[in-house]
Amino acid sequence: MNTTPTTTQKRIEVLDIFRGFAVFGIFMVNIEIMNCTFINQDTFSQQWTSHLDQLSVRILQLFFYSKFFPIFSFLFGLGIAMQIKNRIEKNEYSFGFFLRRMIILFIFGALHIILFWSGDVIHLYAILGLLTAFLIKKSNNLLLSLIILLLIFPFYDHIFGFFAQWINFSPSQFIEQFSSEEITTTIRNGSYLSGIHLRILEYISNIPVLFLYLAPIALSMFLLGIYFGKNNFVYSIDAVVEKIKKPVLSIVILSNIYRLIFLFLLPKYDFYRNEVLHSVFIKLMVISDLIMGLFYLWLIVWLVRFPIWKKIFSPLTYVGRMALTNYIMHSVIGLFIFSSIGFQLYETLSPYQTALLAIVVFIVQIIFSKIWLSYFVYGPLEWIWRCFSYKKLLPIKINK
Repeated sequence: MNTTPTTTQKRIEVLDIFRGFAVFGIFMVNIEIMNCTFINQDTFSQQWTSHLDQLSVRILQLFFYSKFFPIFSFLFGLGIAMQIKNRIEKNEYSFGFFLRRMIILFIFGALHIILFWSGDVIHLYAILGLLTAFLIKKSNNLLLSLIILLLIFPFYDHIFGFFAQWINFSPSQFIEQFSSEEITTTIRNGSYLSGIHLRILEYISNIPVLFLYLAPIALSMFLLGIYFGKNNFVYSIDAVVEKIKKPVLSIVILSNIYRLIFLFLLPKYDFYRNEVLHSVFIKLMVISDLIMGLFYLWLIVWLVRFPIWKKIFSPLTYVGRMALTNYIMHSVIGLFIFSSIGFQLYETLSPYQTALLAIVVFIVQIIFSKIWLSYFVYGPLEWIWRCFSYKKLLPIKINK
């Protein structure tokens, strides 16, 4: 086995590995929600008591939950920074171009919600992306300060509660018109139009999760991506990874100790249920999961310097080059597997079965993406996005 580090690679390949890895991790989590919506999760999960199912749940808790959304968000912010920086250097940057890209992305996200799945995040990325575009020229200190503030700010619930009360908005009431049994019946046996109606109501009911929990994480990771992009760290990433090796490992060890205490020890004590302390424990858990997600990226960069690991990770580049297409494709596949227009398997698969299904689907996506990219320059949705962004029909076929 050759364990000698390779010479510096094209960094775009590493970024595509990151994207492919993030797409896989997000699907491992999302497929559970596709199999059973949030409102039914507690009751549904209690029936799976086998060792294999319990092991699957623990693996997801320790290595997947809340780890991959920060990665995806970081990469989106990094992509924004690199694209804007590149266009500025070529004297081609205009806010109109960037605005157009975000509007198109938002439309993709809205259609994703309506047509396929209510758990879309790319419409949120489009909204937050516009905010981050104004910050790319700000100082590093300001970016880092905003990242920390966004992650530790404790009053998101209070602000949202005040605003919701002011406009008399109660998100949960929209989904309450459906009982758990009605949700199951609608998804498994209802018409496609009734499924659209349910998805819209699900989305509205999940607005607090989207804007109180996911939005601050996404924005902070966007800013971290911009920080990395504007400082060109991606072009010297091997050196950066080696330089921060000791602090990264120290922080990850400490954060994982806390994660284990949070998952297996704290729930046994009464003070864990104290309203104030519980909020603190949850906030620390969110930060710990985020740190673990970023550690995955550090670990991948460290590993792909070695030929054997580069070979193992390289198939992820195909999915990563078509990240938007593959992300949406997950929902199309999920709709077909779980809903009335396909196999009607909603709330029938156990935790280990959904995890196994996600792995199989992702392997198929690797094969599909590799075949597609042997004939075409971009994924289909990436191509549509670029055509509308540049306001012209761009060539997509590879000239052989």
